[in-house]
Amino acid sequence: MRVLTAIPVYNEERHLHDVLCEVRKFAENILIVDDGSSDGTSSLLAAEKNLHVITHPQNRGYGAALISAFRYAIDHSFDVLVTTDCDGQHEPSRIPVLVEAIHDVDIVSGSRYLRSFRENSEAPRDRMEINQVITAETNERFGLQLTDTFCGFKAYRVDALKKLRITEKGWGMPLQLWVQAARLGLRIKEVGVPRIYLDPKRAFGGVLNDANERLAYYRRVIDSATKDHLPDEPKYHDPGYRASLYLAGCEEKCG
Repeated sequence: MRVLTAIPVYNEERHLHDVLCEVRKFAENILIVDDGSSDGTSSLLAAEKNLHVITHPQNRGYGAALISAFRYAIDHSFDVLVTTDCDGQHEPSRIPVLVEAIHDVDIVSGSRYLRSFRENSEAPRDRMEINQVITAETNERFGLQLTDTFCGFKAYRVDALKKLRITEKGWGMPLQLWVQAARLGLRIKEVGVPRIYLDPKRAFGGVLNDANERLAYYRRVIDSATKDHLPDEPKYHDPGYRASLYLAGCEEKCG
């Protein structure tokens, strides 16, 4: 099984070297998507060996960086794509956990709220509350049982990525993904990962720094995703249908 680990980066000179050192311990094929960095990120990448690198000339957004990673994994015939962030929130040592968990599903998604970890830190209040609201609304509308709609630490079967039509270039991309995954009936599993915030004051940028504006934007992404054209969507949709979801290690909760 060929596995590609992709890391979207934007102005991450502060974390890049340390994150790459850790990721290399657990991943053989590593793709960096430099989303138009204007700091020293590009120079640091030029000094690194044995990396796949995509460079966006200008900053396009978090979703755009992941869209590039999806396309690269498909075009280069990888079997599994793992995505992890470069801000120190994700522990690379858990990459093998995601890869192992994907054996019977299409998407494995890390959840920072599925279980408690000794390493857990307190989430910024507005982020936690918005996550709770959007996760509840997504579950209710699309028959999912997610506990964390925004965690970027994921593993995907590349065959499943081929069915998606992701176009959202901003921070709301994961929501378009969940709506499409539910519509396509993809098999989803959550695994618990530590909740780590090294910089709780890190901003989204622009109007999204306002919590109300951010919530409204996320809802627009969800509404728009219900209209996406998906050629592989099942023709017959049972009103009682629920997308398959397995929550790893929570038999008592999900039984």
